[in-house]
Amino acid sequence: MRRGSALAVSLGRGGPLRERARRVLDALDVRLDATAGPLSVPGGPGTLIVANHVSWLDIVALLAVEPAAFLAKREVGDWPVLGPVAAAQGTLFVDRWALRSLPATVATVAARLREGRSVVVFPEATTWCSAPGGPFRRAAFQAALDAGAPVRPVSLEYTQGGRPSTVAAFVGDDTLVRSVGRVLRAADLTVRVRPREPLPPAGDRRQLAALARDAVLGREPARV
Repeated sequence: MRRGSALAVSLGRGGPLRERARRVLDALDVRLDATAGPLSVPGGPGTLIVANHVSWLDIVALLAVEPAAFLAKREVGDWPVLGPVAAAQGTLFVDRWALRSLPATVATVAARLREGRSVVVFPEATTWCSAPGGPFRRAAFQAALDAGAPVRPVSLEYTQGGRPSTVAAFVGDDTLVRSVGRVLRAADLTVRVRPREPLPPAGDRRQLAALARDAVLGREPARV
């Protein structure tokens, strides 16, 4: 079986979502480096998990560590294989340009967090091929404040042969098909998921977004 076909089969067949995501990484021959344990903070409300955004592969890598709902752009719902899985996981699909719907989106994320469900957000709102990436948009952090939910910054890094790599980046006018093809052809590709120390829901959303971005960029000790 070709690896492209194995990708669809691996995520589509049954079993816990975490294991299905790991099978996808195996089918792509992508190594997962994630030894720090769960991303959600135990007890109380759910956790707002915020990460830098490089690739569609970010979603698979995070699901392979801990399945959670995502806040994702509407187009993700139309992606083959990943779209239906994201929808089944309770992903909230939003139109990035529909500002009128933003308050309702924040309220929905806050409600999920109050229910004890963790939500993953890419606050850069688009993908970047390398650090330092873009500014963190603040709206999702208001949801954490409203719900009294902790924020877990997470750093995502891609390497080949131990060196930083942009082969998984999905930016600009790239298509999903071309990006998947590059990943399939890549040798010795590793995705590293690094949880940082959780942030309490304190201050205002501007301050919380700035603290989270600093943490994602490695400006504080990694969680051990």
